[in-house]
Amino acid sequence: MSEDTSIAPPPPGRFSFAASAGAVRDLGWPVIVAILVLVAIVGAALAAPLIASDPGFLNPAARLKPPSAEHWFGTDRLGRDVFSRVVYGARTSLIVGVLVAVISLAIGLVIGVVAGYLRIVDAIVMRVMDGIMSIPNVVLAVALVAITGANLMTVLIALIVPEFPRVVRLVRGVILNLRTEPYVEAAISLGTPLPKLLWRHMIPNTTAPLIVQGSFILASAILSEAALSFLGVGLPPEVPSWGNIMSEGRTYFQFLPGLIFFPGVFLALTVLSINLIGDALRDALDPKLAKR
Repeated sequence: MSEDTSIAPPPPGRFSFAASAGAVRDLGWPVIVAILVLVAIVGAALAAPLIASDPGFLNPAARLKPPSAEHWFGTDRLGRDVFSRVVYGARTSLIVGVLVAVISLAIGLVIGVVAGYLRIVDAIVMRVMDGIMSIPNVVLAVALVAITGANLMTVLIALIVPEFPRVVRLVRGVILNLRTEPYVEAAISLGTPLPKLLWRHMIPNTTAPLIVQGSFILASAILSEAALSFLGVGLPPEVPSWGNIMSEGRTYFQFLPGLIFFPGVFLALTVLSINLIGDALRDALDPKLAKR
């Protein structure tokens, strides 16, 4: 009879979605408002072709017009409708944020598991991560733009490089703690294959902290993309993004503040909503905070 190397599921007290369901139901009104605001912004971005005109349409005869019934947010120096550019800018910012978050989590998970379980490579990997984290994303973006030009790939690389080492540190810490757990030591002593040990007993325990970290990376990436575009080292000027809109509108801020105000409000609401939701997820998915 072959020996069964399966180990019972980990005892309660670990990250658990079922255990934190009650905490999710107890969301306060700021988090509920944040969810509604984020849903509205995401909905507007998805429905951009239905609720907004072409963001690149030029109308020199209507340049620098204040908000009106025809142009809700006014027009810019080229006569483009600011409302349309802000709505399409939401789509751009969300796409960049989601891509940065997903890719950073994927890279960080793989490297973090390797560093946390294989102690022989841990010191080397973490020193490399420390070196990568020392590179400011603005400096990296400027260097990449000088080499390849301003494009989406440049922005993604400039935002992913500083973010994934933080995920590596997080996953590594979780794996190091799990290695000392009795059920993991029992699985190792029974000869559980390494892929099964990682996939069944370790990686699932990184899900909750990764979800929380992903929400903060999403907010940080949206804000950083806007900052890079505002400085002229992000997306090309013709691409509608909140940073580009504010960058082009700063010259006319004194007599047409809406060029900065409207994209700035959308940016602030999006980042604030994501951060509030991330805080709520952290409280709900962390058993220690959930008990409080």
